[in-house]
Amino acid sequence: MRGRRPKPTRIKALTGNPGKRPLNVHEPRPEPALPECPPQLNSVARREWARLTGELSKLGLITHLDRGALATYCGAYAMWAEAMEQIQKFGTMVKSPTGYPIQSPYLAIANRQAEIMMRIASEFGFTPASRSRIVTPPLDQLPLFDGLDAEDEDASDAL
Repeated sequence: MRGRRPKPTRIKALTGNPGKRPLNVHEPRPEPALPECPPQLNSVARREWARLTGELSKLGLITHLDRGALATYCGAYAMWAEAMEQIQKFGTMVKSPTGYPIQSPYLAIANRQAEIMMRIASEFGFTPASRSRIVTPPLDQLPLFDGLDAEDEDASDAL
């Protein structure tokens, strides 16, 4: 598919649907739920998992379907953290086996993991820019999609 990736309907509704295109009322709406932490994650990744799932569950933005993407983020975070420790320990330049200075291999690892983290972070709304496009309704209002079905019925009655 060419062009920009489509935004989820929930994000479009929260951002106010600036393009005024019709919202997909038939989009799957998984129930917010807290997925289990995958056993493959190391201790650093597990701490990040616990931190993020706590915040995402407060906002109702995590489901069982998000487990893989969040695990990928947490795994990338753990590798990035390990690479950053090594960069701090050995520096950004190291000596090659022949004695010449070269860029630390940990720098490439840290940069690649940071790219992965930023790509996934924008999907979950972890970055200030991605959060700035989301407007959450007050807690005392109905859930987001309950109102969409009624609007869809009203629109079809008008035709």
